[in-house]
Amino acid sequence: MSVRTGFYLHPASPLHDTGWGHPEHQGRLRALASAVGRDMLALHGIVEQREGADAEVEDLLRVHTQEHVERVRAACLRAKAGQTLISLDEDTKVSPATWEAAVGSAGTAIAAAQAVATGGLRTAFVAARPPGHHATPDRAMGFCLFNSVAVVARWLQAHGHAERVLIVDWDVHHGNGTQDIFYEDPSVYFLSLHQWPHWPGTGAASERGAGAGEGTTLNVPVAAGTSRAEYRRLFERAVEDATRHFSPDFVLVSSGFDAMAGDPLGGLLLEPDDMHAMTRHLIEGVASSCDGRVVALLEGGYHPERLGLATACVLRALADVPLA
Repeated sequence: MSVRTGFYLHPASPLHDTGWGHPEHQGRLRALASAVGRDMLALHGIVEQREGADAEVEDLLRVHTQEHVERVRAACLRAKAGQTLISLDEDTKVSPATWEAAVGSAGTAIAAAQAVATGGLRTAFVAARPPGHHATPDRAMGFCLFNSVAVVARWLQAHGHAERVLIVDWDVHHGNGTQDIFYEDPSVYFLSLHQWPHWPGTGAASERGAGAGEGTTLNVPVAAGTSRAEYRRLFERAVEDATRHFSPDFVLVSSGFDAMAGDPLGGLLLEPDDMHAMTRHLIEGVASSCDGRVVALLEGGYHPERLGLATACVLRALADVPLA
């Protein structure tokens, strides 16, 4: 059986330091890599670990303003010069290794998408850190500096690998930055399930896009404590609604695991096997339009052990391997 799924991790991503008291701390990737490593024996020959590459500034500028990119880079340079942490806001911090981690995460996501788009892989998972889906064109927020999933979507379009991209976001927090970037763009469909009401306060069901992009945003607010069965029902119906009106050439997933039961920043109840089932449902739902080409990027998830378990389940689903 040939390799069909890539697991990507940029070497700088674990070095991005927010401080151990911060929810998005360095231990997240350590737990994730440990869980995936334990599962690699079952995935041998099916999943291959690969390193990525750095994004070019021009890749970032397809999504972000030059002022934003320069602001983040300048803060990272100050952090490196002083060997300290610098806060961009009360939640979002940079450290001496953050610039390399941020451009590495975006570039690694591009490398994964390129491998899938050109047929080298069927699917891929990118252990991206820092996360990205809250970053707007001109603002870092919510632990996020650059919106990697948006950068990848624009890279695919710019390089002729896709015209129509579906972005599915199941992080417990609404991906406000991704929505802002594509709100008036009919070529990118943004589908988000998220806890409501919850930070950042965006993502009402009435937010459906604007102008030429009206109808290509679908928000599914979910109440805290919603049962696993009901969440799965809402997810499956949302995927069906999205693909009924939009046939993607490529699918990207903002794969936050803070919708898992026990996450300190969420109030939803999903378990690792739910993540496996949702991933398989998504791949099968888009198989006819894009041949199941799906790349998932890590977003949130702040219970390290459960983050690792859920990642391993999504990786198995991307590889079409059943749970043990």
